[in-house]
Amino acid sequence: MIQSVNETVALRTIYIVSALVFVAVVVLFMMPKADNMPDFVRFLPALNAIFNGTTALLLMVSFVAIKRRKIELHKNLNLAAFVLSSLFLLSYVTFHAFGVETRFPEDNPIRPVYLFILLTHILLAAIVLPMVLISFYYGLTGKLDKHRKLVRFSFPIWLYVTITGVVVYLMISPYYQF
Repeated sequence: MIQSVNETVALRTIYIVSALVFVAVVVLFMMPKADNMPDFVRFLPALNAIFNGTTALLLMVSFVAIKRRKIELHKNLNLAAFVLSSLFLLSYVTFHAFGVETRFPEDNPIRPVYLFILLTHILLAAIVLPMVLISFYYGLTGKLDKHRKLVRFSFPIWLYVTITGVVVYLMISPYYQF
């Protein structure tokens, strides 16, 4: 357990960090496309899917661990999931910093399904970051009642975001043009 800092300060910091991440991603999509793209950038979408898929697995195993009262394993699995999600975010930002944009074909009959999954993925990804950070704060500072109440929501949303991240990749990857 880490030492508890003033909860108000911690929550404000979490909200500020979450807002800055959100603004950075929005600004990223408004930037012009790069003239050239390094070769490694082509591999980032697959790497992102691996990060998301592995995070989903870690979250599910963590859920089983906490149900079996294996608290230290639960904590370590969630920390690993958080590290992978952070690496995903860095990789995602790197990929989109080059202005790569791929559109799902308008004439594809499953486009509405793709757009629904993509939209819910994006919206919930924006919402889940502060929830996960606050969940971590409560868990690591021993505020377990608050932690349990929040993870009832943050866990399924985080899991959904990681799984749909893989689904979005699998659906859009045949249309990459690089």
